[in-house]
Amino acid sequence: MVRRKSGRRSAEREAGMGFNQLPFGQVYSPYSPFEILSADQLEAIHQASLLVLRDTGMTFLLPEARELLKAAGADVQPGSDRVRFEPALIEALIKTAPSRFTMHSRNPAFNCEMGGNIITYGMVASPPNATDIDRGRRTGNFEDFCNFMRLAQLINVAHHVTGYPVEPIDIPVPVRHLKAYQAGVKLCEKVSFGYSHSRERILDVIEMTRIVRGISEEQMTREPSLFTVVNANSPLQYDRAMLEGIIEMAKRNQPVIVTPFTLSGAMAPVTIAGALVQQNAEALAGIAMTQVVNPGAPVLYGGFTSNVDMKTGSPAFGTPEYAKAVLVGGQLARKYGVPYRTSNVNASNAPDVQSAYESMNSLWSTMLAHGNYINHGLGWLEGGLSASFEKVIIDAEMIQNMIAFMEPLEVTEDSLAVDAINEVGPGGHFFGTAHTLARYETAFYAPMLSDWNNYENWSELGGLTATERANRIYKKLLVDYERPLMDPAIEEELDAYVDRRVAEGGAPLT
Repeated sequence: MVRRKSGRRSAEREAGMGFNQLPFGQVYSPYSPFEILSADQLEAIHQASLLVLRDTGMTFLLPEARELLKAAGADVQPGSDRVRFEPALIEALIKTAPSRFTMHSRNPAFNCEMGGNIITYGMVASPPNATDIDRGRRTGNFEDFCNFMRLAQLINVAHHVTGYPVEPIDIPVPVRHLKAYQAGVKLCEKVSFGYSHSRERILDVIEMTRIVRGISEEQMTREPSLFTVVNANSPLQYDRAMLEGIIEMAKRNQPVIVTPFTLSGAMAPVTIAGALVQQNAEALAGIAMTQVVNPGAPVLYGGFTSNVDMKTGSPAFGTPEYAKAVLVGGQLARKYGVPYRTSNVNASNAPDVQSAYESMNSLWSTMLAHGNYINHGLGWLEGGLSASFEKVIIDAEMIQNMIAFMEPLEVTEDSLAVDAINEVGPGGHFFGTAHTLARYETAFYAPMLSDWNNYENWSELGGLTATERANRIYKKLLVDYERPLMDPAIEEELDAYVDRRVAEGGAPLT
């Protein structure tokens, strides 16, 4: 693993609050991806998916999309919104999708690559509630939205913003995308995201992204700068808004993250293998749609298959079934040669031990699968219904552990330490050796949430739990936050665009 682009680094020890960040940088996994299925088993899922697309087909609710697919050779019968694909057509279309590309931020220091063994992490996206241990669970609002965006700027393992970290419900829907994006892009310089909730909304965000980067439409076409996620309405359907998003983003060479949301036993077959067949069919159809619009447009294979509690129907995350689905999704993405989106998720209702071990299950699987774009990387709670300030910090700590684990083990003549072993001999210790002292500051990863105190020192400092310490850390970060600079002319142009569109009423409700 190589880290580059050093950025903000903090090392504080005060009142029992420890906070150590790794520098911002690209993360590369040095390990081979984990292959949970044999080649034959993977091919069986692929072939079953092609049969679903040929025989059952997908519903495409946008007439414009059906016309494009029909012109490309898909089977679209008059008066029907069902589209069927011959296997050869799907396989030909997905071959034009690129395996790797670079995402561009308004601050080039935060550009990031997608594909291969590169792993990037993003903030939680779209919960309707915010929570912390001081004020509890509350409806998503603009103030909390802005504070999450400030944390996204400050936390070095957050490579990109993956949507609203919490839904600012107090902003009227027709202008929410305008006001939220305007504020968010001023508060955070990381790679941006726009929602494909309608053609008008995604076109607004595309234009605002161009303005913020201070570039022409032609340059933005050459330099992907904005992500969107397009979810299939599982089972086997794409709605009008999602398809409009695919068309407008792909036209402009901006990456679409095609992500079926397939919960096994609910909107997908109860077997994980069957749910993966459906996930794969839906993903292939969406990827094919992007390439019909613009062959070579960047696209990501998204996986979001998990299981449910069969007694209550509640989604379960961070489970063994979820981890297996993540690993298979990675194999499928590599088979098709496109970057892979997956997620760090859990089903806990509080930033507690359950949230940590379920997230760790998720994080291990995303790392082993070579997940290139980890959505909901920091702050997800309650199965996606809440964004937690403390969980942002806890997740950052777990991700830093992952990154430290991905550092290759040094095996050199010096690191083998034969001279140091001879110096100490039997029965001694290594604390004072020259070999140790030369590496005193850098020998080990220093966790964010630990002061390495013994019980007595920890107790004297207040005996804080990891969650309580995370609460102090996030609040200290917000106190220290400074808004990144923006060119005054660019900010003026952005504000003028938003003011004009708000005066026009924003985007109509659909």
